[in-house]
Amino acid sequence: MAAPFYPRYYVYFENSSSNPYLIRRIEELNKTANGNVEAKVVCLFRRRDISGNLNTLADSNAREFEEESKQPPLAEQQKHQLKHRELFLSRQFESLPATHIRGKCNVTLLNETDVLAGYLEKEDCFFYSLVFDPVQKTLLADQGEIRVGSKYQAEIPDKLAEGEPDTRVQEKMETKVWDPDNQLKDTQIDQFLVVARAVGTFARALDCSSSIRQPSLHMSAAAASRDITLFHAMDTLQKNGYDLAKAMSTLVPQGGPVLCRDEMEEWSASEAMLFEEALEKYGKDFNDIRQDFLPWKSLASVVQFYYMWKTTDRYIQQKRLKAAEADSKLKQVYIPTYTKPNPNQIMMPGSKPGLNGAAGFQKGLSCESCHTAQSPQWYAWGPPNMQCRLCASCWIYWKKYGGLKTPTQLEGATRAGSAGPRAHMTRQEVQGLSPFTRNEGRAKLLAKNRQTFILQTTKLTRIARRVCEDILQPRRAARRPYASINANAVKAECMIRLPKATKSPLKSKVIPRQSLAAIVKDLAISAPLKLKASRGPPTPINRNQVSQPRVAQSLLGKRGFDAATGVPYPANGRPYTSGMRTTSQSVIKRQKVSQGEAPNPVVFVATKDTRALRKHLTQSEMRRAARKPHLLVRIKLPPPPPRSLPMPLLPSSTSEPIVLED
Repeated sequence: MAAPFYPRYYVYFENSSSNPYLIRRIEELNKTANGNVEAKVVCLFRRRDISGNLNTLADSNAREFEEESKQPPLAEQQKHQLKHRELFLSRQFESLPATHIRGKCNVTLLNETDVLAGYLEKEDCFFYSLVFDPVQKTLLADQGEIRVGSKYQAEIPDKLAEGEPDTRVQEKMETKVWDPDNQLKDTQIDQFLVVARAVGTFARALDCSSSIRQPSLHMSAAAASRDITLFHAMDTLQKNGYDLAKAMSTLVPQGGPVLCRDEMEEWSASEAMLFEEALEKYGKDFNDIRQDFLPWKSLASVVQFYYMWKTTDRYIQQKRLKAAEADSKLKQVYIPTYTKPNPNQIMMPGSKPGLNGAAGFQKGLSCESCHTAQSPQWYAWGPPNMQCRLCASCWIYWKKYGGLKTPTQLEGATRAGSAGPRAHMTRQEVQGLSPFTRNEGRAKLLAKNRQTFILQTTKLTRIARRVCEDILQPRRAARRPYASINANAVKAECMIRLPKATKSPLKSKVIPRQSLAAIVKDLAISAPLKLKASRGPPTPINRNQVSQPRVAQSLLGKRGFDAATGVPYPANGRPYTSGMRTTSQSVIKRQKVSQGEAPNPVVFVATKDTRALRKHLTQSEMRRAARKPHLLVRIKLPPPPPRSLPMPLLPSSTSEPIVLED
């Protein structure tokens, strides 16, 4: 069944099968040359589309709104779902094909009389209160706020009783600009206004800038007949007590005739063109018009020019052009219901879409949002290596609102009944912690396989390393991996040197490779026999490391450092794993380790003794230890301070003299 969509509708657009819908407002419906229909839309953004700093700003704005409007308290799950209903309006336009429309929604401006919980009760209902600028990355309050509420109501004073005098000072409350009960007749006032227009025309003839803008007498007379001249003439009569002689002398003082010009005369033709361009882009948002197009004009000047510009022929001409364009554009478009299957559906082998049963493709997993294990259809959700899925109802919620019904581990929360100290951490952060660190209240985490990747260099890169070794400086680059290298410049220099380098072959020193038995023998001889241990008992860096040793097979036969010395870590604080074999063991064949059995990362925390030893190292020794961690670090500890001899305790009172011996 096809549904009609009109301009000014808020609709869902689908640009990806796995991402949530885009929410847009249709401005125009245009037909392209090949017969397709495109919609010019206004972009609205969700919270997931903006940065974390702007989300913090939106949270503070939401808290202020709740305090001012006195909203009823909400549960944590309602607060979580309410963030999915908040949108941010923008002034960004884009064109999208109308065939990507997936439905209609309702977006309203948030008002202090609204109840936030009411948006959760309605389907496809959103609200906005802030405007997002995708270019400047800013959030601003919308200027189109409807002023409804107690703070916008007028305070009406009490009615005066009969015979009660009004004690208010009228001069402070208002200014009198015209007295209809004056001594002049209407004909005399009209004659004075004609004189004022003539003085204005003569003043424009004397003014150089006005004579350039209005070169003809008719244009000067038309400009002098505007309202600003009549207002000045009537104000002159009021100030002079409606005395025509005094008013005449005020119009033509000793310095020359008075020239009155309004905004239509003050603005140049280029400024008027800028105003029309800004009005086409922003509409009647005079703050943005002044800020982006006319910053040298005041806001009052922009508003006055707009209402004067509406009285000109230019406004009527543009209004007719817009009406003609609107007649040529489409008024509505019918979009059929989208029934194609989603590629994210999880189907059993040989089953039809939507009939895969309760277990889904992989048994033992539940919905990431509602934790249910039964659904007529499952959908893959999240990164492929996480193997997460959603049920049918949660998938529709994800597509419409851009989030899950309940916070998950991916969003910084744990499942029900798994309260622990890591509830604020994501699943990736939890997996990155040491596997030896246990917590009794922590829920079981599903450890996913890690995907490996290989970076392979091209032949030109390997040649450039040899030819342009003086420019690349590989040793310096290895010591400073964070410093960027201009690879394009190195390759360009390599192409210049390459013809010369082919004539003179590179001098390379051939080093004979020793056999495996000789290498193992040399390693056994060069291995340290004993390390001088510290005075105190050794403290393991990881508390559970001693109780749960991890043994990983190595390719070469080595004996463990702790087995040789009895100390779990050397003086520089770098741990040595105990997974090395002794030289007496035979060299075994290399075994292929599956991704599921890959070792997890281990986190080591320095102790107080280790940090104290680091202070005795110089800067050069610290760098040498970092570059060559396999070498031992020798620390010269300062001699301990001499212990003071205990003084003998003397009685408080004695008859013998006290003798102090040096």
